[in-house]
Amino acid sequence: MRTGFDRRTLLRSAAAAGLLAAGGCAGEDDDAVTFFFQARPEEARARLRIIDEFRRRRPDIKIRTIMSGPDPLQQMLTYCAGGKCPDVMMAWELLYAGLADRGVLVDLREFLGREPGYDAELREDGYATLRETFQWDGGQYALPEQWSGVFLYYNRKLFDQAGIRPPDTWAAAWTFAEFLAAAQALTHRGSDGRIRQWGFCDAWVPYFSAACFGMNNGAEWFSPPVRPTRTNLGDPRFAEGLQFYADLAVRHRVAPNVGNQQSVSAQDLFRGGRAAMLMGGHWLYSEFTGLDDLDFDVTVLPVGPHGGPGSITDVGSTGLAIAAHSPRREQAWEFVKFATGPEGQAIIAASGLFVPVLESAMQSPGFAAAHRNIRNLDVFTEGPANSRQLAVTPVWGKVESLLERGCNRVLRGAAQADSLGGVTARDIDALLRAAV
Repeated sequence: MRTGFDRRTLLRSAAAAGLLAAGGCAGEDDDAVTFFFQARPEEARARLRIIDEFRRRRPDIKIRTIMSGPDPLQQMLTYCAGGKCPDVMMAWELLYAGLADRGVLVDLREFLGREPGYDAELREDGYATLRETFQWDGGQYALPEQWSGVFLYYNRKLFDQAGIRPPDTWAAAWTFAEFLAAAQALTHRGSDGRIRQWGFCDAWVPYFSAACFGMNNGAEWFSPPVRPTRTNLGDPRFAEGLQFYADLAVRHRVAPNVGNQQSVSAQDLFRGGRAAMLMGGHWLYSEFTGLDDLDFDVTVLPVGPHGGPGSITDVGSTGLAIAAHSPRREQAWEFVKFATGPEGQAIIAASGLFVPVLESAMQSPGFAAAHRNIRNLDVFTEGPANSRQLAVTPVWGKVESLLERGCNRVLRGAAQADSLGGVTARDIDALLRAAV
């Protein structure tokens, strides 16, 4: 799940809701398939394209959209507790297990089993890691619809001026040392000592980002990633990677700390040329493309001394699920099948707003045309194959509370990363074991 919308996105969220209503998808209709999802304004437009094409092909099935608030899991639970569970629900890698565990979601093998040819086509054309992310207790509770693992955006002009050429594929990753040297060369201070240009900034959730650095130093965040029984916060390799990330701001001062970003977002820093690199996912692409004064490309995360040989990222996938007690399960399946299959994925590819989850759509002319200014397109097209799950557990909410409290102390410089292997790791392990 992508959290931490910036102020601009929050102010524009009402416009997205209005856009959907204007599209004729929000009327009251008891026969309509209700579709619950969370989206930024640009994403809402992509949703409308898929819905409009589905309605054109299947005029017998109506779709009514429901936009999520900032806490989609609680909102879905509230709907379902009141007997008004949406028919189709957006599923987040970190949140869906809690719903599957409660019996809220239908096992999609019920439908896939009736269409073995289609199931085989999806398996052949898709990515096993993404599909397996939504498998819980042997069931398939969602089908992936988009990939948005994190990577690095970089400013070509600033890199060219510094004479730095970043890697262009996941297999040819740079090292922690090379990344730090680049960030230092790209950090500029004024005569008053204040930083005018940052080498690196982060538009994602900081402790998630730090975890990716830990994973790129040779250790999983949780073992196993799906239904984990323990966290690897105490693994020296993971702690070293997490500490490296924290030190970018705390020790090396090549990245803004929390205080630096209170008045300006990471997106605005990068957009305005005040940050040479930004960590984020494809959900930010539409914010940067088309800007006359921003020439950017993408590259991969660095690899630590115990990681590699190539770089990895998080799965970052969302999927589509169907409510177990939906009275419109058959119609809902037709929409899910369309949106996650070749037709819907082709629309996603051409929109430029999502990265599709089928290889055929990823390699399509439409996807290339939507990213015509990106030279390192392999960072997108090879991203799903180089993704790893963070954690899939029904107690993620409780685990995240402990992670946030412990990791944020490290990110503020109030503690060292190896301290997380003590009480924080033990408390998390206790939660995970109790959920197995």
